[in-house]
Amino acid sequence: MKLYAAIDLHANNSVLVVLNEKDRVVLEERRPNDLKTILAELAPYKKKIQAIAVESTFNWYWLVDGLMDEGYDVKLVNTAAVKVYDGLKYTGDEHDAKHDQIGPCGTFCASAPNWGTVALRRY
Repeated sequence: MKLYAAIDLHANNSVLVVLNEKDRVVLEERRPNDLKTILAELAPYKKKIQAIAVESTFNWYWLVDGLMDEGYDVKLVNTAAVKVYDGLKYTGDEHDAKHDQIGPCGTFCASAPNWGTVALRRY
């Protein structure tokens, strides 16, 4: 079964979410911002992960570079363009990560027009 991942990256920690094709949570963990730790969490799912969406307003370079060096297809999420966030005052990190990685109607958006646009989103 194909898996889809997202990481909601913060200054000192990240929320990792891996979902299956049926939008079921396979992994949902908050971990410190340490590349080895994050890679270790994703390792059991690596062969099935289709891509990883990374949401961050800054400091994403080390994570994206590290994930790409390990062979992951990484998409940078532009949160301003994610429709699910429109008008919301509250969302939790786990909620954000789940929505970053799910595409329209529960499918994965495999590509984006360019690196800075939304790669994965739910309508």
